[in-house]
Amino acid sequence: MKRFLKSYQFTFLLLSAILLGGIAGVLFGPKAAIVKPLGDLFLNLMFMVIIPLVFFSISSAIASMDGMKRLGKIMAGIVIVFLTTAAVAAVIGLAGTFLFNPLAGTDLTSIKEVMDSFDPAEAETEKVSLAAQLVNTFTINDFSLLLSKSNMLQLIVFSILFGLATAMTKEKGKPVADFLASGTAVMMKIVSIIMYYAPIGLGCYFAAVIGELGPQILSGYARTFVLYLGLTALYYFVFFTLYAFIAGGKDGVKVFWKHAAPPSITAIATCSSAASIPVNLTAAQKMGVPKDIAETVIPLGANTHKDGSVFGGVLKVVFLFALFGKDMTSLTSILAILGVSFLVGAVMGAIPGGGMIGEMLILSVFGFPPEALPIIAVISTIIDAPATLLNSTGNTVCAMLVTRFVEGKHWLQRQMSAHA
Repeated sequence: MKRFLKSYQFTFLLLSAILLGGIAGVLFGPKAAIVKPLGDLFLNLMFMVIIPLVFFSISSAIASMDGMKRLGKIMAGIVIVFLTTAAVAAVIGLAGTFLFNPLAGTDLTSIKEVMDSFDPAEAETEKVSLAAQLVNTFTINDFSLLLSKSNMLQLIVFSILFGLATAMTKEKGKPVADFLASGTAVMMKIVSIIMYYAPIGLGCYFAAVIGELGPQILSGYARTFVLYLGLTALYYFVFFTLYAFIAGGKDGVKVFWKHAAPPSITAIATCSSAASIPVNLTAAQKMGVPKDIAETVIPLGANTHKDGSVFGGVLKVVFLFALFGKDMTSLTSILAILGVSFLVGAVMGAIPGGGMIGEMLILSVFGFPPEALPIIAVISTIIDAPATLLNSTGNTVCAMLVTRFVEGKHWLQRQMSAHA
């Protein structure tokens, strides 16, 4: 119990601060805006670090992939499995929001009045071809533009290329890889320092938001949490079982659920994919996954494969679409929501509450104002535990799927015979 409380004390502190801020917003109404500068201070601090944080964390993760056994086939399996499961999660998450809209029945009149500074028409640009739109979405024509938080996706593309180039230069690139790893550690420490102020900053900002928008938005958060718990139960019990069956048949299902408890409990207790890596490695090897595959899939998955975060990405985008009155029923919107939610699952940091990069990506791609960041940051906080469960434990069953891709159909039977 003490370990549980210690692991979640900061989450409880954030939730308490947000709750107090919400109460203050309800009690004082628009007058609560007096504390908004304290919230803006937190936002500005996070905006200051987001660019170097994205660059170092993604480049370092990619650059550290050198020297792995059977690298080509294993990496091909990882790409296929990670992309497929994330895409499935995105589709399930979006279907869930259509069946159970978290803001259904919520009075958005006052919300739209406060948010009237955002005009969807302003986000529309001159008509360009699809090919040109794709080029502009993933690249920019000047390096200096990468230093703007408005070009987050382009920065991610550059970071991936930089990491790949570093890994491909092998020994000559090792000093750069070490620098990237060191830079990542330093940036994460800066974030942890800023997060000491997060309860005050988010609490004050939330007070101002509730004071302006009214308490009706609180019901939207409650419904979002209920929806997320439903999606978590469905994906954890049904789809993890399906993935285990695809990987190893009936024996795969048995061996997965036999060893799934320790990584699941650790994920919930620590609320950290990174902290769960050692337990996941042990569990994956007990499931019959070869050592080299487990040691590749689990650490890489902790940084780049997060189906729970994909669910969260869908909910955040849909939440903002409803707040700003944007149509999410068109084919273009559906594909955009699926695509961005898919990317959010790949760029989330492997730390408790590490959704800042994904949230900035959402705002950047859809053109929402930066002031909307705390609104979806609250969603990250309330879904942190179930999201970590899916993010972390999902990597063990993905390791089984990758083994099926690399070792062939009867890999598990061979492993069981070898240890009989």
